[in-house]
Amino acid sequence: MANKSSNNLVVPNAREAMDKFKMEAANEVGVNLKNGYNGDITARQAGSVGGQMVKKMIEAYENGLK
Repeated sequence: MANKSSNNLVVPNAREAMDKFKMEAANEVGVNLKNGYNGDITARQAGSVGGQMVKKMIEAYENGLK
């Protein structure tokens, strides 16, 4: 079985939009991300960015249902 990364986007051109979305979410929760490698942030900070992204995606989905 091939070891396929789950970090691949379905639409490769969406990388820039996802990076922008991640930076916006990080800014909202007060995490200072930089372009490129961010291995110096804590797991708590990374989790708060990911959590904020999920929260915003759920809100967008719910607003789309209305």
